Amino acid sequence: MNCETARALIHGYADSELDLERSLEIERHLAECAACTAALREIRVMRSGLRSGGVAFDAPAELRAKIRDAIGSARRAEGVASRTSSTRLAVLSRSPSRWAGGALAAAAILMIIVLAGGLRRSASSTDDLIGSEIVASHVRSLMADHLADVISTNQHTVKPWFDGKVDFAPTVEDFAAQGFPLAGGRLDYADGRAVAALVYHRNKHIINLFTWPIADAHETAPQPEQRQGYNLVHWHKGGMAYWAVSDLNGGELSKFAGLVRDDGAPVAPPAD
Repeated sequence: MNCETARALIHGYADSELDLERSLEIERHLAECAACTAALREIRVMRSGLRSGGVAFDAPAELRAKIRDAIGSARRAEGVASRTSSTRLAVLSRSPSRWAGGALAAAAILMIIVLAGGLRRSASSTDDLIGSEIVASHVRSLMADHLADVISTNQHTVKPWFDGKVDFAPTVEDFAAQGFPLAGGRLDYADGRAVAALVYHRNKHIINLFTWPIADAHETAPQPEQRQGYNLVHWHKGGMAYWAVSDLNGGELSKFAGLVRDDGAPVAPPAD
């Protein structure tokens, strides 16, 4: 099976709609094709994000006020012309501007709604969606026994491994002296692109640290949260996005995040 055939069937495979023979064929192809495997992962991550409700849009108060004002103006403009059918015809024939005013108000409402659609992925909703992707990737790495593509405690081995596999050079540090030894790294997928996933240990706990470049160079403070029983901390620094996730307790993960940020300052864990 080639990639063109696999891409035509991959959605059916993700939805468990293929027969056994086709499923086995596509699984053999996925075992050898990183591109199609990434496409399947993207489909599953998108489905997970949609189910989580992270793409819901909560209209800002200012937008709601504008919509209410536009509706009120439209109702006032049409109120005089709606008392009776005969009166409406008379009013419209004498003063078409009232009808035009109502139409303009309705057009304004439509314009506001269309513009609102462009805002539906606000910063918070984007973070919600990425957070769902990160947790899903963390769980998959544990379930599929694919925690690392390169297994090493040496940062000088792990960092060069990413050369040519991603379009950036991730910062790789070993924090063994602080109790968070490096265990390796792998390629993963988040925020619509290939990312670097660095693996660390804390006693018997696994920490996945995801990182990738972002267009917005503005630095953000670390944001701790809990999702599906896992602790996460995410922040932006130096033009890079960082997401740390683990079943480790919030205080320990915040300590790790402080080390990665290279300031040693622990992040306050999320409130229980």
